[in-house]
Amino acid sequence: MSKLSRKLLPCCAAVALAACAASVLAAQSGKPAKPSREVRTAQQMHIQITQQMGVHEDLELQEYVQRIGEKVAKASARPELEWKFTIVDTDDVNAFATMGGYVYISRGILPYMQNEAQLAAVLGHEVGHIASHHLQDRQKKSTVASIASAATAIFTGVPALGDLTNMAGQAIVSGYGREAELEADRLGAEYLSKTGYDPEAMIDVISTLKDQDLFERERARLEHRQPRLYHGVFASHPDNDTRLRQAVAAAGRVGSQATGNADNAEEFLKAINGLPVGSSRRQGMVRDNRFYHADYQLTIAFPRGWQIQNEPQQLLAAGPNREHIIQLTAQAPPEGITDPRQFAIRGLSDRRLEHPEVLDINGLHAWTAIVRGDASPYGPRSNVRYVIIYYGNLMWIMKGASRSGDVAPSGDAFFMSAARTFRRMRSNEFELAEPYRLHVVRAVEGDTIEQLAKDSAIQKYPVQQLRLFNDLYPSGQPVPGHWIKVVE
Repeated sequence: MSKLSRKLLPCCAAVALAACAASVLAAQSGKPAKPSREVRTAQQMHIQITQQMGVHEDLELQEYVQRIGEKVAKASARPELEWKFTIVDTDDVNAFATMGGYVYISRGILPYMQNEAQLAAVLGHEVGHIASHHLQDRQKKSTVASIASAATAIFTGVPALGDLTNMAGQAIVSGYGREAELEADRLGAEYLSKTGYDPEAMIDVISTLKDQDLFERERARLEHRQPRLYHGVFASHPDNDTRLRQAVAAAGRVGSQATGNADNAEEFLKAINGLPVGSSRRQGMVRDNRFYHADYQLTIAFPRGWQIQNEPQQLLAAGPNREHIIQLTAQAPPEGITDPRQFAIRGLSDRRLEHPEVLDINGLHAWTAIVRGDASPYGPRSNVRYVIIYYGNLMWIMKGASRSGDVAPSGDAFFMSAARTFRRMRSNEFELAEPYRLHVVRAVEGDTIEQLAKDSAIQKYPVQQLRLFNDLYPSGQPVPGHWIKVVE
């Protein structure tokens, strides 16, 4: 032990005793103990994270995940924290932790798990990060806002939402490095053993997520975009990772009061039955080239062949090779302002506007102009087409930018054509705004993934997705009598 460490020990002990005494006095006086700085920071991040990503609306499923998370966390070195486990409403595949007992898991990761033990493994891994103070080790050069924004960028795949240059942000998005990730897996496996689950579930779920990563990389290559990956750090398949297997084997030897082999598959599958796959109703649905939102009662179409990405805070549409991009967002106007032109002039008063025009779009008041020197994915000084539509007490702001163009972006005709499709939904369109849902059924003789894919509501890569959902990737087939997940 260093001299510095010996000097610090009495001081740390005094601080700990003082904190303990303060807690006792607070309890005796009837006043709750003041949350630690770590917990206060986590609470601030929680507000921003949940506002930006949304919280999945199924309260029963939220309570189920909370219950399993608490069970695992009680086996950690920090059982005294008030642990909070939240399902965020995004279809991307990920989970992460901040600090102070706050753990997040995406709605989109749940279909890839086969049982409760695998859910406990993912939650246990994130609990391990908090128990080991991994984020605090990276936080010194980061702000609460940038860390929370980086967390959002995990799921949306849009790094512009967060400052990913800070160390804590990078850690949340891409993992804390191999040593820290192995430590979190080892601790998670220990928690599994202590709570009666098979620690091998840690390897099982990492293997499943590794398969999903491999497919996501190929899909992103075909779609000319960056992959959105789970933040594990295994270069090889987890089955072949010697250190991981050694860590899990050691965790299996940890003393346990339970049987150590529970997986509770049926309870887990019952809990996720009916889960939205893809966008949720709150986010709206993309069908072919048209977007529908039941709560806002609106629909808009984009050019055929364009990729449409429905994100928590925006709707994005990209043309072939990403030569053109449309962004649609909504904003509440200042009180008393219902005129899109007045709203635009207030917000763009310092910009150079070309060809401003008042429009009527399907009976709705609208305004448009080309804004010179505006920020876009193609640079900080692009020429951007703005179309602002007043509908449902909100200003709907559509921005279109292109890689090329003089005064007008080269895709301006596409942008204006899309804007003119913005309208109220018709009564017979509301069913199109309902999400696709996961259903758990028994496989019967003759069922194949290829046949199930033909009947599936999954629009892109249904064969691969169903195999990944059912741990049958890359070429497995259902076993008659076994439970299997389908999407309808």
